[in-house]
Amino acid sequence: MRSVPFFNYPHVFKNSEDRFIETLRDVGRRGAFIMQKDLADFERNLAAYTGAKYAVGVSNATDGLQIAFMAGGLKAGEEVILCSHTMVATAAAVHFAGGIPVPVEAGPDHLIDPAAIEAAITPRTRAICPTQLNGRTCNMDAIEAIARKHGLEIYEDAAQALGSKFKGKGAGTFGRAACISFYPAKVLGCLGDGGAVLTNDDEIYRQLLLLRDHGRDHTGEVVMWGTNARLDNVEAAYLDFQLKDYPGVVIRRRAIASLYQSLLGDVPEVRLPAAPGSEPDHFDIFQNYEIEAQNRDALKDHLKSRNVGTLIQWGGRAVHQFPKLGFTQRLPKTDALFQRLLMLPLNMSMVDDDVRYVAECIREFYKR
Repeated sequence: MRSVPFFNYPHVFKNSEDRFIETLRDVGRRGAFIMQKDLADFERNLAAYTGAKYAVGVSNATDGLQIAFMAGGLKAGEEVILCSHTMVATAAAVHFAGGIPVPVEAGPDHLIDPAAIEAAITPRTRAICPTQLNGRTCNMDAIEAIARKHGLEIYEDAAQALGSKFKGKGAGTFGRAACISFYPAKVLGCLGDGGAVLTNDDEIYRQLLLLRDHGRDHTGEVVMWGTNARLDNVEAAYLDFQLKDYPGVVIRRRAIASLYQSLLGDVPEVRLPAAPGSEPDHFDIFQNYEIEAQNRDALKDHLKSRNVGTLIQWGGRAVHQFPKLGFTQRLPKTDALFQRLLMLPLNMSMVDDDVRYVAECIREFYKR
């Protein structure tokens, strides 16, 4: 029986083992471990790829989003509206920056519902933080219109969306700042935790450089309170050589998504993500392939019995479903959505026959 893991973690290393060993040897022999030329090169190349003016390498996307809010001047008690269909880290970044996260409904595309944003605005609202989820960028026209109407700022959680675009503009370049994740399972992943912050704002960039390195300026003088949120130099070097191959990786992921569409598009019990090229405003990179499925839990069990790995994102709980964190929102649409969501395997270790096997197993289940 074929085995298709949800994600093949050893492949992250084995796929480019020789290049990584060469990079590690080079960095190690130079003793270039913290904030060296490799990091600066990666930041410059990442900014150029995304279309942002600046990219700042950080320890992980959560730290990155938190210091982005801090750099932007978020004040204690100010509210930030975000989609409940996101990792709790998005809300945590708001919380630890001093703000109050306000989760709202997800729409049919699993991204933040613009109508829900407007309904959640209060006199305390400071910003909107859309999560560019699963490698897809939100309808930023609608979100920007709401922000302009109410005088709000935009910060993006683009952790899953490097290379994704809306109307030709890259995820992470719409607001004051945005975070990107390089967790190993991301489309561009390192061998541990890692992230970056994108911004076009000169002052936010200056603040980010201070905040990620204990408040120290370029002379080493401590000029403000800061954190330790630096991206390790060897990880930056590893990410930089992978970035050169990144466009080809995106092409392959879109090809896998297209194959899923061709094999499962006529199965009425599942609702698939928008197929590549089907919506001209969106260029999706398919960080994840998240479907909605009837009888989801039984399907998941069936796929497991056929050695197909799947995942229910965030452990099956939306942000507002963590009452111990103080959330009291009632979001029935998102509650219902989370009864149907399931992520199918989509990763660079897969061959086309793996995709066909997953689709055959799904069709087998619903024929029963």
